[in-house]
Amino acid sequence: MSQSIICLGAHVFDVQVRPVQAIPDGQGATLVEQIRFSPAGTAGGTALTLAKLGATVRCAGAIGTDPIGDLLLAMLGARGIDTSLLVRRKDVQTSASVLPIRPDGSRPAFHVPGANLTYGPDDAPHQEIARATHLHLGGPELIGGEAAARILEPARAAGVVTSADLLASGDPGVLAWIAPALPHLDYLLPNDDQVLGCTGAATLEQGCRELVERGVGCVVATRGAQGALVVTASETFAVPAFATEVVDTTGCGDAFSAGFLRGVALGRDLRAAAVLGCAAAALVAQGLGSDHGDFDLAAADDYAEGTATL
Repeated sequence: MSQSIICLGAHVFDVQVRPVQAIPDGQGATLVEQIRFSPAGTAGGTALTLAKLGATVRCAGAIGTDPIGDLLLAMLGARGIDTSLLVRRKDVQTSASVLPIRPDGSRPAFHVPGANLTYGPDDAPHQEIARATHLHLGGPELIGGEAAARILEPARAAGVVTSADLLASGDPGVLAWIAPALPHLDYLLPNDDQVLGCTGAATLEQGCRELVERGVGCVVATRGAQGALVVTASETFAVPAFATEVVDTTGCGDAFSAGFLRGVALGRDLRAAAVLGCAAAALVAQGLGSDHGDFDLAAADDYAEGTATL
């Protein structure tokens, strides 16, 4: 089934360094095995994996006119992603992060929000969105719920499937800030810490259910090595993660979102879509960066079925 998706919102240029156990003191230096860079962000990173899985992908958001922005455009374009809807700002840098990757694959981040904070509803390509089959909003908290609703509501009225993922860590203030957008979302794809932090719920299921009660059609919360929890008004179930050797967790959440949304577009049920999401996340985790792996939909399905290891 054809899927024309616009990934709108956070586009980040990531620099990854591994392995890093500590920052050297003073002017000290430490030899590492690998330094590389890749597109990332809850819109940009999701777009990468969606394109691998066969979706027609367009990116919308704001980046700078700096060399980092040039590289970001080139790397997205090399994956077959249409970047013509990205606007460029002269007075602010492209959002970027430096990620020291620990030996276990976890990582802190040094982050510049940059041009992502300058994007709003007046920048959104509403006519192009209305012609898409799907709109994925990466980081609604960057513009706030009322502004996000101004993008999501007309999209949904035009028959576009809507989804979002959070970038910020969980906090009750974040939930209040994005609340006006929630009734306009078919799918919300946060992680477990975000759900628990935003809602203050005692359990992940309770937190997801609160978000459903606030108007989200389906909440799919990733749980790291435990997989994902899917909650709708009528059902709740867990999907386990795939056991894999983790090199870097960067982009795993975005890869899960991409796999899940691709599964939905292909007409798969929620469980099968979440399985595809877990497979995509496991494949990305095996290397450095959000763009790791040359898999396609068939390879991800084979991986999920246990008939191939990439």
